[in-house]
Amino acid sequence: MNKIMNVLEEVLLPIADKLNNNRYLTALRNGFMVALPLIIFGSIFVVIANFPFLDQVLSEEAYTAYKAALDPASAATLSIMGLFVIIGIGYKMVEQRGGEAIYGGVVALASFLILTPQVLEETTGVIPTNVLGAEGMFLGIFTAFIAAELYHFFVRRNLTIKMPEGVPSAVSRSFSALIPITFTLTIFLVIRVLFSLTAYETVQNFIYTLIQEPLTALGSGLPATLIAVLLIQVFWFFGLHGQIIINSVFDPIWYSLNDQNLAAFQAGEELPNVVTKQFIDTFIVGIGGSGMTLAVIIAIFVVTKSRQLKELGKLGGPAGIFNVNEPVIFGLPVIMNPLILIPWLVAPVVVAIVTYFAMSSGFVPKPAGVIVPWTTPALLSGYLATGNNIMGAVMQLINIAIVFVIWLPFLKVLDNQYYREEVSVDTNDKNSAATSTSTTTA
Repeated sequence: MNKIMNVLEEVLLPIADKLNNNRYLTALRNGFMVALPLIIFGSIFVVIANFPFLDQVLSEEAYTAYKAALDPASAATLSIMGLFVIIGIGYKMVEQRGGEAIYGGVVALASFLILTPQVLEETTGVIPTNVLGAEGMFLGIFTAFIAAELYHFFVRRNLTIKMPEGVPSAVSRSFSALIPITFTLTIFLVIRVLFSLTAYETVQNFIYTLIQEPLTALGSGLPATLIAVLLIQVFWFFGLHGQIIINSVFDPIWYSLNDQNLAAFQAGEELPNVVTKQFIDTFIVGIGGSGMTLAVIIAIFVVTKSRQLKELGKLGGPAGIFNVNEPVIFGLPVIMNPLILIPWLVAPVVVAIVTYFAMSSGFVPKPAGVIVPWTTPALLSGYLATGNNIMGAVMQLINIAIVFVIWLPFLKVLDNQYYREEVSVDTNDKNSAATSTSTTTA
């Protein structure tokens, strides 16, 4: 066991450290965080617009009007989420370098719009919303990275207009950004023209055909998902935030798959993907946090006898309900604890496999594309994520039971160890107290 841990530590820790400190992955992660409130807002109204049985309670005319009134909430957020991510990435990229971050965001957005086809069927001057969402996500990410780097490059070369003293700072900053933005956008305009001369016609088609489509197909499969889930657990075991590290790489894929399901759900069509952002967040991480430790807390209350674990259960229980599990990770502890390495790694993988096949077979509905806030308690989150279907909550109950069973023997071993240590300490304390009393009497 020690040899395996040493090998994992020597191989994985340097990789994780590089990923965690990579400025592009950091900007990507933070860019999604900028978009998250808007995404959640849109998801809330998707849920409200699709309450079960409303179509049976309301008349057809009233139901149509109800949907029409609420649909703009998701159309203005979820359907064009790529735009918000692009602004966030550009902003964070320039902010990291100490520049005028807002210009990083707007130059990234403008560069993306220059590359985006502005034709819908035979109508020109119109941008299809699908290319502003999942379909354009990868182009948006690459564009934001390159645009922010170009903008910063021109600023660093002092290719700016210096305004005289006394000019308002807002005006001065605007003119300072003029030349770097002009050069950056000109480069993207040239790229658009060059691609129009190729068989792909647009950069959008090129990126989607050669990069996004293959990666999305890979990320939607079970093998890649299991690798991602396993790596999350391994990084956490060594004290690194596995969720942040792995999400930095997989979020563009998972969000794209999520958006495809949402479009199908809203259109009343069959959902195409099992693996989505909500598959990971709701049915694995969203059951107590990374490692699905809500089941561990339940097991602590049911079977343990050591004071240490019982106090940990009291401390971690309320937080675990809302999927915050740092008390368990650091209090059990999970980090570098060989006694719980096996259940820590195995349980989420088993749950991912069971959930995948339950959804593939139709026993449980696939995630509907609704982004459920990560702090939503289990059962409610499963119900919402599957388009207000009770089987989503049932699936989460099954997953809790699976984790409970896998953890049980290992938790008992840990509990027995803590209990023996506590009994030993109590015995020593009693002996010390008795000795002290005898000495005083004498």
